[in-house]
Amino acid sequence: MPPSETAAVTLRPGSSASDRLRITEIFYSLQGEARTVGYPTVFIRLTGCPLRCTYCDTEYAFYGGQWLDLDDILKRVAEHAPRYVTVTGGEPLAQRPCRELLVALCERGYEVSLETGGALDIAGIDPRVSIVMDLKTPGSGEEQRNLYANIAHLEKKDQVKFVICDRTDYEWSRAKLAEHRLDRICDVLFSPCYGQMNPTDLAEWILQDHLPVRMQIQLHKLLWNDARGR
Repeated sequence: MPPSETAAVTLRPGSSASDRLRITEIFYSLQGEARTVGYPTVFIRLTGCPLRCTYCDTEYAFYGGQWLDLDDILKRVAEHAPRYVTVTGGEPLAQRPCRELLVALCERGYEVSLETGGALDIAGIDPRVSIVMDLKTPGSGEEQRNLYANIAHLEKKDQVKFVICDRTDYEWSRAKLAEHRLDRICDVLFSPCYGQMNPTDLAEWILQDHLPVRMQIQLHKLLWNDARGR
């Protein structure tokens, strides 16, 4: 898929939208972010994304990938006998069958999370799924793509994440936190942009302002830098 393409991934001729997805990788690692950080987790990375964030660390998922039937995906997940499964991207919701995949994973008893960029509608996602949704800061270059109507669909089990590049992003995020009373809805995550934001500075700002947020540092990058499949 060319970097400029913003539509959902197109299925190849003869395939069914109900049982086939385009997959960049399926791998077993430690969860590096959010509420289940540190737990062994199977990651299913779907191909394609309508956003082009300045700090994106998975540009390889914009294109390529392999078409897999739903049953094949479930078999690969089961090989690791995981408790936790994360569906990520790219932007997983850019592929319509993603929702069916989420249901199938929940039906098999996994604790399932969905990582989404917040630009696509999250209404109707299986209620057993924990949604980890970005609100894109000005530093991302995609602030205008935030779909704020999604906030109404978040519940206590879900999480909102802000990737913060600088003081401007911090102040913007603090304002959105207050405006939408996000901490009363679900967990709120402030994450320093890797390689751009000094984590200690962000920690100090959070403490100074007594913010009701969880600061996180990406564990997988501390352990494996930017290694693919980690």
